[in-house]
Amino acid sequence: MPIEVGIWKLTDGKGDGKPQRVELAALDLESRLEDALAADLGMLDPDLLLISRQVITEHGGRIDLLAMDAEGQLVIAELKRDKTPRDIVAQALDYASWVQNLSRDRISELYERFHVGQSLEAGFEERFGNSLPEEINLSHRMVIVAASIDPATERIINYLADNFAVPLNAAFFQYFRDGASEYLTRTWLIDPAAVEARNERSRGRGVPLPWNGEDFYVNFGDNTADGEGVHRSWEDARRYGFVSAGGAPRFARAMARLPLGKRVFAYIPKHGYVGVGTVIEEARPATEVEVEVGGKRIPLLSAPLSAAKMVENAANPETCDHVVRVEWDHAVPKAEAFWETGLFAKPNAVCKLRSRETLEKLAERFPVEE
Repeated sequence: MPIEVGIWKLTDGKGDGKPQRVELAALDLESRLEDALAADLGMLDPDLLLISRQVITEHGGRIDLLAMDAEGQLVIAELKRDKTPRDIVAQALDYASWVQNLSRDRISELYERFHVGQSLEAGFEERFGNSLPEEINLSHRMVIVAASIDPATERIINYLADNFAVPLNAAFFQYFRDGASEYLTRTWLIDPAAVEARNERSRGRGVPLPWNGEDFYVNFGDNTADGEGVHRSWEDARRYGFVSAGGAPRFARAMARLPLGKRVFAYIPKHGYVGVGTVIEEARPATEVEVEVGGKRIPLLSAPLSAAKMVENAANPETCDHVVRVEWDHAVPKAEAFWETGLFAKPNAVCKLRSRETLEKLAERFPVEE
């Protein structure tokens, strides 16, 4: 069963000083929730790009929302509305049987018809900060969206997920109102990471290995070789504990994909891996970041920096560096970077590190837990 959510409003000591419960209200899922999700799919998953909505399949169905994640895999989101347990699950599976055969060209066509004037490649890069993978739709996931589901639907979803690794989940949205203010909360029937892991283990179509749910790859663009044009230095990142990227809005979005508590492996192009650590602060513009110098916390851009021109674009939110603070477990100078033929390396600013061989080699090189 999903966790019940309650919301209380703190009164700041006014009146009797007791927190006031915000009451659950009714929400017209059909007319409002789909619009809200289409406007911001981050409510469902921060790593989704909307491909289209109300997609008509060749079987005569109509998919409420079709999306793509940062790995190029498709996600079907279907609102339960008033459907029976048999209908909503069967409908999701029917849509998945159609989606699994969509070609790259067909997905691009769906995207471009909905996002007039923009290509799928451009939309993907703008959303995730990385290029669209050459192979997409190697797998898919289904999400039933509802305010609640009955026990029969819950049993069916758990049965399919537990026994057959069917990548089906349910997201619950509850609507709260406090005067003129409106709120939505979201909980999951099954941990999404568990659904993703089952999905990856079960498919055999040449897809990457399952992600361990922990490790990320960060392409750190150290340009100290440019002399006067230094905008980013690994020595600064190593000294003050951070990774960063900038120059275009897509890089800010890429850095925002690094969650608190996850492990990052920093890679410098043409050199190799230089550090491993844990994310301790989420992405923010360089102007808002503080670091410790001489026992005091000061603005990063006021600290002694090897990258003398890191401050150049600081006032421009489109091109400034976005910084993620990292507590390094192990970090070496660029001259001591680790590289062997066959290790994972991509131009992506940020991505999940799935390569088992690379992780094993890095565990040998750096003192990290496997």
